[in-house]
Amino acid sequence: MDREPKAEERSLPHGLSLQDRHKMTLSGVNDVINFDENQVMVSTTMGTLTIRGSELHVDQLSLDSGDLRLTGTIDTMEYDDSGTGGGLFRRLFQ
Repeated sequence: MDREPKAEERSLPHGLSLQDRHKMTLSGVNDVINFDENQVMVSTTMGTLTIRGSELHVDQLSLDSGDLRLTGTIDTMEYDDSGTGGGLFRRLFQ
């Protein structure tokens, strides 16, 4: 069953706070796409955010309010808003 984002999900303000590369708080989260101890992928109102690191753990998630709290060692954060233009791999494999 495909889940379409609600109108209020798209209008949630997006924010990111990172403390000492070990505690991250996100707002404007629509969905968690994938997660394990080395990578967390979330759909936000500003595109897909991929967080990479080690010992990553989702401490709190509320899709109703769009809030996520993550702990672990955070090495990289990367946004992909390919829904608006498309990255190379997305265009190749469509």
